[in-house]
Amino acid sequence: MERLERKKINGHFYYYYSKWARVNGRCRRVWQKYLGKPEAIAKAVEGGGPTPLFAEVFQWGLPTALWKECCYAEVVKQIDTLCPKRAQGLTIGEYVEIASINRAIGPNSKRSMWEWFSQTALMRLIPQASKAALTSQRFWDHMDRIDPDKTLTIWKNILSGVIKREAIDLSSVSYDGTNFYTFINTFNTKCEIAKRGKNKQGRNNLRQINYALFCSADGHMPLFYDSYEGNRNDARQFPLMLKKFHDFINEISSQSCIGTTAQVPQITLVFDKGNNSGKNFNLIDTLELNYVGSVKLDEHKELARVSNRSTSFQVREDDGLEGTRSFRVSREVYGKERILVVTYNQNLFNAQILTLQNDIAKATEKLSLLQQKLEDRANGLIKGGKKPTIESVEKQYQKILSRQHMKNVIKVSVEVKEVKEGTDGMRIPPVPRIPRLRYTIDTAAIQTLSDTYLGKTVIITNREDWNDSQIIKAYRSQYIIEDVFKEMKDRNTGSWWPLHHWTDSKIKVHALYCTIALLIRALMYRRVRQNDLKLSMKRVLKELDGIREVINFYPKKRAKKNQTIHSVLTKTSEIQERLIQILRLKDEKTGF
Repeated sequence: MERLERKKINGHFYYYYSKWARVNGRCRRVWQKYLGKPEAIAKAVEGGGPTPLFAEVFQWGLPTALWKECCYAEVVKQIDTLCPKRAQGLTIGEYVEIASINRAIGPNSKRSMWEWFSQTALMRLIPQASKAALTSQRFWDHMDRIDPDKTLTIWKNILSGVIKREAIDLSSVSYDGTNFYTFINTFNTKCEIAKRGKNKQGRNNLRQINYALFCSADGHMPLFYDSYEGNRNDARQFPLMLKKFHDFINEISSQSCIGTTAQVPQITLVFDKGNNSGKNFNLIDTLELNYVGSVKLDEHKELARVSNRSTSFQVREDDGLEGTRSFRVSREVYGKERILVVTYNQNLFNAQILTLQNDIAKATEKLSLLQQKLEDRANGLIKGGKKPTIESVEKQYQKILSRQHMKNVIKVSVEVKEVKEGTDGMRIPPVPRIPRLRYTIDTAAIQTLSDTYLGKTVIITNREDWNDSQIIKAYRSQYIIEDVFKEMKDRNTGSWWPLHHWTDSKIKVHALYCTIALLIRALMYRRVRQNDLKLSMKRVLKELDGIREVINFYPKKRAKKNQTIHSVLTKTSEIQERLIQILRLKDEKTGF
């Protein structure tokens, strides 16, 4: 039986809602709930209520989702097992976890870590963190506790659990390398890994760090990585990475019970032509790895010169291969008979013909300026400076024609105008022996290129059991790892920059938590895609980042020690609600 009771306390009336029941044969109050004074009840009925003192807004959706992925992957557990410390403050694993989540959302420097952390839901999820614990010095101290040689073991232990639990498909693996420029001082002798080399973003004047990655086609999942000296060539690093990856996968396979080492060759390695060499292919053959790569067209001119309109090409009708035609041949390449699949893609042709036209326009503009300068000097309009020679002019126009195909489609000649004599045998005033430049555009060469080289790719593989469509799709999956590198270098959501470390040990740890950031983001994205929600990675990050938590703080009530608070999420869209459901951000059964 339920009752509405009125009690008089210190001359004031208060109402309670209570439930009564018979206990041991007597009527007893089972529970009661305080409702308040009559005027407060009336105000509540009218829709009023206590006004919050203030509200705080926290970043909720994205930090919560990534923290859950860290929990699933047992990031903290695996790191703390290998790098224990006494039970005081945050563990080493928790420092790496916080750094990884930050890198996956929007990287901050260690100096501003608390400023970011205190505005997220991680304040409740990792309550042991404090402003004093998240100073830059505390981060650096704990990074020094991680032996650089243990970073690979930490990664192996994390990934073996992920592969086993998530059943990651390892049948197709892409490999590529990139580099990240740094602002490490030239004379810093504490850093051996940062060297000058050919930077892929054109910053050759800065010391850089090379980074290589193996990535699964299933969910863009990072499988194996390594950071190494910035002056090391990609082709020379490839065999070292291949051996490490082969041993790594063998060990992972046995630990995660996904099979035995006999299944490892079923992995198909996808890589670009920059890693091609006889030694590298011999190593692939020795390791008995399946592979899909490509070769330069000029290395197989008889295939490159096959007309794009040839009847040898067969139309590919599979989804995603619209406008693609191909044929396959067998040729001896790098000392062994290998399968070559020659493809023609209309979209690739359209892009290359536009690029060719753009390159021609830029080259002719520069040649025209050079030609005019030579004419002005010959006519005496330019007198100062060093006198041009045939050799210097040739050097200049060779540089102008350095882009692919330019030397074939633009014909350039350099000649010196001879001194003339008068009709009476007297020499006319001397004409300066200035080189003159002439150039023409060879339209026939452009037509030949359009019918042969443009739009064409030669793929090399040993997957004899695959049809052309499977081979082409595998080769095009290389875009996955290229997209991963674009994400890492993105100035807003990238995981690598800023890099404010200048010792090899800290750079190795930096590479570890940047790769963990890739992993937890990939795991989250994979769950979204598995539930048929077709969004890009950037869209998923944006939608989750838009989900905020608002906590209202009310005046402290009489006889209560703690301040009353009320938490609510900001208004969510249909997509955001779906993401919350897929990623189980409100699922209490998991205990998170």
